[in-house]
Amino acid sequence: MTTTHEFWLAGRRATGDAEFEVHHSYDGSLVGRVSVPTDAQVEEAVAAAAAVAPAFAATPAHVRATALDHVARRLTERTEEIARLITAENGKPIKWARGEVGRAASVFRWAAEEARRTNGETMRLDTDPGGVGRFAVVRRFPRGVVLGIAPFNFPLNLVAHKVAPAIAVGAPIILKPAPATPLSAMVLGEILAETELPAGSWSVLPVPNEKMPALVQDPRLPVISFTGSDKVGYQIMDSVPRKHVTLELGGNAAAVVLADWSSEADLDWAATRIAMFANYQGGQSCISVQRVIADATVYDALVEKVVAKVKAQVTGDPGADATDVGPLVDENAAKRVESWVDDAVTKGAKVLVGGTREGATYAPTVLAELPDDAILATAEVFGPVLSLHRVDSTDEAFAAVNDSKFGLQAGVFTHDLQTAFKAHQVLEVGGVVIGDAPSYRADQMPYGGVKDSGVGREGVKYAMGDFTYEKVLVLTGLDL
Repeated sequence: MTTTHEFWLAGRRATGDAEFEVHHSYDGSLVGRVSVPTDAQVEEAVAAAAAVAPAFAATPAHVRATALDHVARRLTERTEEIARLITAENGKPIKWARGEVGRAASVFRWAAEEARRTNGETMRLDTDPGGVGRFAVVRRFPRGVVLGIAPFNFPLNLVAHKVAPAIAVGAPIILKPAPATPLSAMVLGEILAETELPAGSWSVLPVPNEKMPALVQDPRLPVISFTGSDKVGYQIMDSVPRKHVTLELGGNAAAVVLADWSSEADLDWAATRIAMFANYQGGQSCISVQRVIADATVYDALVEKVVAKVKAQVTGDPGADATDVGPLVDENAAKRVESWVDDAVTKGAKVLVGGTREGATYAPTVLAELPDDAILATAEVFGPVLSLHRVDSTDEAFAAVNDSKFGLQAGVFTHDLQTAFKAHQVLEVGGVVIGDAPSYRADQMPYGGVKDSGVGREGVKYAMGDFTYEKVLVLTGLDL
């Protein structure tokens, strides 16, 4: 008998009067049922969060840090169990699911450390005659309750990137997991319930998408942290212009291989990393490699290697240790990718490998000669598809990267330090990775984009900044 998972209302288990099912995208099996909160229960959670907000903001740093340390430790202890759950609800290969649990544990560990060392700053004000005897203390305080809206592609780690910074700064959080992948968030709730965090400081509510507008509009939730599609993200932002909204949205990430990256070892490394990170998570990552932009002097050799490396990606049961590429989150997602590739081929693109679908699994695919009017040329595919593009100079390569409405991250394969700094200067993205694919992310660094890739930054310290505001205390009459 399949278990019905309770949700977490103001830190305690609860059930509603309806439920929905979560199915494994690889074989269609039932993974679990999830209870849905009633409108009254959602109201109870929001009211509890608003009521506890002043007290939670005033909790000593050691209380929050100890709770965060506990979560990090328990995630590590339960790695295999949680990884299997991620694979079951999301479809990502178990090797990547284990990595996700490890990253989530790291996020909570970083949050514990940041909670302990967030001290504010001081400044003397007698730098001008009017400030003689005055001294300022600048500290950060929570903006209020955070509404965290998480996506399906990293059902634990991207939840962690909302919950951990909120707890670190003493901001209550209402977490809304993705309907396709709520189970990992429920397990996180189990672990949070083992801590001494005050009742009301956190809730995990699997609210249906159609009921979210009311939560988004609720004035008791002044901060919204959303990760997902640019369409939905900007709809949220436009609907609440007076709230503090952070958005981590889509991408169309490019890997640039320049002329100086030309040795056999160089090209083999680039091809390996491109093939891996175009297809990891089934391509369902905002910084998955979607475009490969290569200098003409290395293009042909690189193409041969990329195709070979992509062919070597093991596709199949995500529960098997050897699997590199599993299914997409559901069959509709795979059908959409299929339709986009078909559109590109109809308009003149050439399929070098892949281009086939079986259920929710889409084969790792490489396209050449992608026309500018293809959907894949401008939109985020969110699937295991990459396209190859030939350019004649570094300037042309960088212009091609910037020829996108998105600007999340880019990878640049070059040995030249000047070129690396030029990439950092001219590429319209939130992050540039030199000597590797654009898909590298360290969870403590600022992560986010420009243009339609969003506003604000994730990364524990930087999210803590988004969830708080600066308040100045001026002391007067001091002998400095």
